[in-house]
Amino acid sequence: MTSIGFIGGGRMAEAIIKGLTAAKSDWEIHVSDSDPARREHLRNRYSATAHVNNAQLAQLVDVIVLAIKPQVFLSVVKDLTVKPDKLVVSIAAGVTLDFLENAFPQVPVVRVMPNNPALVKAGMTAISTGPNVSRDKLLLVEKIFSAVGEIVHVEEKHMDAVTGLSGSGPAYVYLMIEALTAAGRELGLAAAVSEKLALQTVWGAAQTMLKTGQSAAQLREMVTSPGGTTLAGLKVLEEKQFFLVLVEAVKAAAVRAQQLSQ
Repeated sequence: MTSIGFIGGGRMAEAIIKGLTAAKSDWEIHVSDSDPARREHLRNRYSATAHVNNAQLAQLVDVIVLAIKPQVFLSVVKDLTVKPDKLVVSIAAGVTLDFLENAFPQVPVVRVMPNNPALVKAGMTAISTGPNVSRDKLLLVEKIFSAVGEIVHVEEKHMDAVTGLSGSGPAYVYLMIEALTAAGRELGLAAAVSEKLALQTVWGAAQTMLKTGQSAAQLREMVTSPGGTTLAGLKVLEEKQFFLVLVEAVKAAAVRAQQLSQ
């Protein structure tokens, strides 16, 4: 049985714990958190072994997942002593492999960026590995994050871009759903009907891309008839520079991720 310990018991940690539990894999799950209510919740709901002491947890488990905010990262890891046979995985935005390697000399370290849809096992996780990570350790990381969605391997130099795109991206999609729902309500639709139409439209569009293999541009053209309703809407989006604004939002999030690493 492989033991995995989460330092930080927030929503992303819970999403991963939920995925591992649902997969019915052979995991022994531990968690530490400064909030007694979170420890109690995770213990009761997922039968996780709860700890008050981060250092104690780190000594007990095979895999240590650092699920803490970048702003408190240094204050947490300075108190941890980790043996080289363990594996350290960080899900904190902006925390570099160099930082992890300096904090945990000779220990295999992996930097990952999951996202919010991991809550429903529909996440997207990017993985970057340090030089001490063996094939077996990498397979272990892949197993963990495949339990909450899809995975992709990227060079670390691209991690800030990943953070801006898929890490922060769900928020942009949720905002678009809010806007579509609000528009439907302004046009007289009931709130529940408008939201259902917006949700299914976004989900259906993504599924169509995934299942047909066609590009977003190809499918957009398929829906856009000359002189039709879609074209009228697209003209407004073009006038308001919707495309460029979304690109700038991703870039801004990526820049912020880079700032967090400094």
